[in-house]
Amino acid sequence: MAVQFRDYYETLGVSKTATEDEIRSAFRKLARKYHPDVAKDKKAAEEKFKQINEAYEVLSDPEKRKKYDQLGADWNQPGGFQPPPQWGGQPGGGFYQFGGDGGGVQFEFGGTGFSDFFEAFFGGGRGRSAFGGFGGREATAERGADVEADILVTLEEALHGSTRTVSLRRAGSNKVENYQVKIPRGVHEGQRIRLAGQGEVGARGGKSGDLFLRVRLAKHPDFSVEGSDLIHDVKMAPWQAALGTQLKVPTLEGNVRLKIPAGTQGGQRFRLRERGLPGISGKRGDLYVVAQINIPKKLSEREREIWSQLAKLHGS
Repeated sequence: MAVQFRDYYETLGVSKTATEDEIRSAFRKLARKYHPDVAKDKKAAEEKFKQINEAYEVLSDPEKRKKYDQLGADWNQPGGFQPPPQWGGQPGGGFYQFGGDGGGVQFEFGGTGFSDFFEAFFGGGRGRSAFGGFGGREATAERGADVEADILVTLEEALHGSTRTVSLRRAGSNKVENYQVKIPRGVHEGQRIRLAGQGEVGARGGKSGDLFLRVRLAKHPDFSVEGSDLIHDVKMAPWQAALGTQLKVPTLEGNVRLKIPAGTQGGQRFRLRERGLPGISGKRGDLYVVAQINIPKKLSEREREIWSQLAKLHGS
């Protein structure tokens, strides 16, 4: 199964020399545009949203970005893939096993939200059998190897739960196996969803391995995740922080009004109870709104005059 190279820089519309801030800004702009909840063509937007998330998943991580840059567009050379120097891949994981036929993968997934290219180099890859044979002993039944891949789960899915169709095609087979995968409410980053007996077939009558789907929470343009809590940065003008105001802030269930008290400081957090994600106990976490004081870069003459008066008033 051939793997097609993904140009993550092109996906986000940034240059290869883009800074972390430029990459973050590009992601947020595109993610807001193509978020399935706001786009008119939800199916097309959902696919685009997944591509944007995959690109950001790699380019926002310095180590993954370094490995990606080492690959380059010419990674698929005759004779099979050879990891670049200092790649640091781990046996049995980090990337799929590649053969000498120009670069093929053992498993091809669909419906996980990630491309085969991502899975091959940055995903779970193929696991190892939990029961190995021992040299010098008579051959016995051997359990099949587990198979692991990543599945992209939106925050909305983590909040409400969902059911997804995931497909699997094995190397050398044209048969596509479809699975109905239940994503439980409150699923969290790194959690593995197990499909028992759906991994590699065992040898000499041994049991089949399992299929594990490792959860990757999709990056959201408005929130970051801390455990079961959500964090939202809200920008406000200095006078809003000084005098107090009311702001419209997003939640996973729509916008709410938040009262900002006079004298608010930069970095101050405001807690909206149980507006986060469900925790292990089932109780929802909180949404924390973090005040970011937005200082104007340019001032008009009148604004400069007012700021100067304030400075004199405070003896500065």
